[in-house]
Amino acid sequence: MAELVGDLRAETNALLALLPPAGDDRWERPIPAEGWAVRDQVSHLAWFDDAAVLAATDPEAFAALAAGKGPEAVDDLVAESRGTPPAELLAWFGAARTRALEVFGRLDARERVPWFGPPMSAASFVTARLMETWAHGQDVADALGVVREPTDRLRHVAMLGYRARPYSFAVRGLPVPGDPVRVELSMPGGGTWTAGPDDAHSAVRGTLLGFCLAVTQRAHLSDTGLELIGEPARAWMEIAQAFAGPPGKGRAPRQG
Repeated sequence: MAELVGDLRAETNALLALLPPAGDDRWERPIPAEGWAVRDQVSHLAWFDDAAVLAATDPEAFAALAAGKGPEAVDDLVAESRGTPPAELLAWFGAARTRALEVFGRLDARERVPWFGPPMSAASFVTARLMETWAHGQDVADALGVVREPTDRLRHVAMLGYRARPYSFAVRGLPVPGDPVRVELSMPGGGTWTAGPDDAHSAVRGTLLGFCLAVTQRAHLSDTGLELIGEPARAWMEIAQAFAGPPGKGRAPRQG
């Protein structure tokens, strides 16, 4: 947990370094997700960080908050904060994330934490916050025209994406294929990240970044450079979804 919380802190700092100054009009620049701007990434993360702290410290209060809300209501929650000045959004996110890091650091990895949907282990809970931070940071980078250098912190996102394979099918009302899929990915710092049985006939191969862009739906599958071996791998990666909630719309292929 200490390593995981440390990586979340580092991912947080990377996002903060990416954001424009508070008075910059780039806060209103649209991101690839329809109807959202850079500012909405920050309010979204701040709101769910506050909810995460509540879930980890006061499950009953969290249950009251979560009633009638969840990943399906993210557009409404973002709209509620649209009039907030960027300086206040930065202060909100900074305070919410600081509290979250303090609380997460005291959790046992196996402790169950309630969330929007089934409870999760504390380790998975913190990993989900890291995934969200990186994915929304990618939205900001795309909106600003910045190319980020990938880091080995993406291994956490990859593990979440791999474990969410059954969910990717279930959320669409599709049967989960029984055939296993092997994942073999080159890491930015060297070495290979793997998951799945060695003897699987179907596999996903490529870079850690490409896989994470696919499972967070931040790039079209055709733009990730992933090699898909076997129909089970292709069927999965065409709908892969590491995040909770209804099926995402994904991204259109790059032009040119």
